[in-house]
Amino acid sequence: MIRILIVEDKASMARMLRQVFKAKGYDVTVASDGLEAKTKIQSSDFHLVITDLKMPNGDGMEVLKAAKAKSAGTIVLMMTAFGTIENAVEAMRQGAFDYLLKPFSISEIELKAEKALEQQRLLAENEYLKETIRMQFGRLIGSSPAMQQVYDLIQKVAPSTAPVLILGESGTGKELVAHAIHDTSPRAGRPFIAVNCGVLSEGLIESELFGHEKGAFTGAVVQKKGRFELADGGTLFLDEIGELSPAVQVKLLRVLQEGEYERVGGHQTLRTDVRVIAATHRDLAKAIEAKSFREDLYYRINVLAIKAPPLRERPEDIPVLAAHFLQKASETMHKPVTFAPEMMALLSRYAWPGNVRELENVVERAVVLTDGPVIRAVDLPKEISGLSQEAAQALGDSNLSLDSKMERLEREVIRQTLERVGWNQTQAAKILGVKRSSLQYKMKRYGLER
Repeated sequence: MIRILIVEDKASMARMLRQVFKAKGYDVTVASDGLEAKTKIQSSDFHLVITDLKMPNGDGMEVLKAAKAKSAGTIVLMMTAFGTIENAVEAMRQGAFDYLLKPFSISEIELKAEKALEQQRLLAENEYLKETIRMQFGRLIGSSPAMQQVYDLIQKVAPSTAPVLILGESGTGKELVAHAIHDTSPRAGRPFIAVNCGVLSEGLIESELFGHEKGAFTGAVVQKKGRFELADGGTLFLDEIGELSPAVQVKLLRVLQEGEYERVGGHQTLRTDVRVIAATHRDLAKAIEAKSFREDLYYRINVLAIKAPPLRERPEDIPVLAAHFLQKASETMHKPVTFAPEMMALLSRYAWPGNVRELENVVERAVVLTDGPVIRAVDLPKEISGLSQEAAQALGDSNLSLDSKMERLEREVIRQTLERVGWNQTQAAKILGVKRSSLQYKMKRYGLER
């Protein structure tokens, strides 16, 4: 509910204003002077403050400063019978939304209040959107400095029509970056067409990109439109562009330079208006040195560049990504599960060579494998949980007694510690906090030897 504070030392005026705004369904509080108003501001949150300028025990300017100090989003309207330019300018300079000169009509203050509350709503919505962007941009998720930099670059390059090159390791979400650029651009209502250049042969990729005429080759029984034609007016995303053959690179360069091409087996020159976004995990500079990638094409697609950071460079994003993937997998499989408290520490310390894609796969696998409502270390791959297969099986075996499980875990902890110190028993005993003789006894008991 909208909360309004009315600050007016004349009881009749305060009563009238209270009735006006109460009738509109607002929660209205009244203060009779500046001191009472400041006390109420400190103890409650208000969307709108309507205050007289001249009052005993603190004037309206003090109320304005107190309201803004408590919350910058609070909107303040000034009322004054001493309407001078100087008063108005000073009130606006201190942050007042507007002012009313007494006497005023009920419709006038209602209109001013409605505009003020609309301003307050827009400010709150803007803050919410800013916070959302800090955490998520389109389908990209993360609030780390590395992702904030990506979001900032997306917003800068989106309005342009220049080609964009997205760099990054496999699994970092390069296609999601491309989608975010398209969805934020003036072409958002037009097609977004994606082609993975790394999975198609030279003949197929040429046909996919440019289309072909009927009879152009064996199996071409009908004319086919290419991706450039289908994406006309929109965005064409060329994933793994570094895998294109030199012959296809030449044709792609012509389209980027001239906006023209022919279908395979055709003679008619077609024109296209497509924004090209390319991506690769390869080092194209080295590919140029090796003569496997054209230097002129590289500079043509690398007008604007964005690097999708690997997950190991933004570990603070792992918990929110894991939670997102858990919710997604749980809903898909109709299997409501949660993470055990220790899970985030295990997930956050892993290097994730497969990046975000690997994290999503691991979470999905854990949802499938878990037998209960809580995902634990036993549901993770060994390289993440740090548990041997024997220990993982022991934890997951409901038929084993607690003593048996503890023994198997103790064996695993001793084994890992010994391996970490190169089987130096003195160091291992010190780390484990036991005597060397006790460690030797347990090694013999559990059959542990180098």
